[in-house]
Amino acid sequence: MDFNFLITFILPILAGSIYFLMAGEVKRTSKFRSMMFGDIGFKKLEAAFIMFGIYFITRPLQNALGPHPMPLIINCLRQFFLMAIIAPSILVAIFHWVPTPSGAPRSTKLTAYTTGTLMGFIFILLNTLVVTDSKVLSSWSFITVYDPVWFQSGFYPTQLVLIHLICQFVSPVGFLLLAAAYVRHRRHNYQLANIYNLIPTKWRYLEASLIILAGSFIVAGCAALFGSYYTHIWVIYFTGAVISGIFEMKSIKMPPRDVPKDLK
Repeated sequence: MDFNFLITFILPILAGSIYFLMAGEVKRTSKFRSMMFGDIGFKKLEAAFIMFGIYFITRPLQNALGPHPMPLIINCLRQFFLMAIIAPSILVAIFHWVPTPSGAPRSTKLTAYTTGTLMGFIFILLNTLVVTDSKVLSSWSFITVYDPVWFQSGFYPTQLVLIHLICQFVSPVGFLLLAAAYVRHRRHNYQLANIYNLIPTKWRYLEASLIILAGSFIVAGCAALFGSYYTHIWVIYFTGAVISGIFEMKSIKMPPRDVPKDLK
């Protein structure tokens, strides 16, 4: 069993498992704190983590279901799921979860999902243009792992890479950064710190989680822009997702105040 096979299967399963655990922790925590933060926000956050878990854990299917066009098809489906559904859901969940008088406005939801869907369709159209073949990445036992190939000739215009990355910068990166900015705003303007004195710290971890995840996508994008679309570039944001998940678990498990009675 070689390195390519291990990293293609083990890291996505690890990242997906962490997000499924986070969803379970949100569900457990919501039983005690939904009155404080709102039941809708907790449910949306739980759903977003489950979707992230599905996105990560299905990564091996992109390589294991056969040669071209299967890697292209699975990649398009997963990225559309991330850009049009998961990222907007995270943003809407934060708007609901962080206390506000009325939650996320309907116009905000419509804008988030419409923008994400548009970016997802552009991504798919571009992907079908630039991915022209696949190559054998590794083989173990009866499983052959394939990887999509950008332009079989090896040459592709930089403009295509930029369009590819700009779409992903809008969604998911832009939505994650916007969610982090909103959390920071609420954290700095929190009025009940003398009662729920650990809330600002909880939100600091949440903000860090969102920034780390967004930052990992940015680093991967820079690696693609200034280097090349090499085989394991996705490892960067998968690693970022694992680290982000650890920070988010810390935020979720932290009580809202010292010596909380709501968890007993």
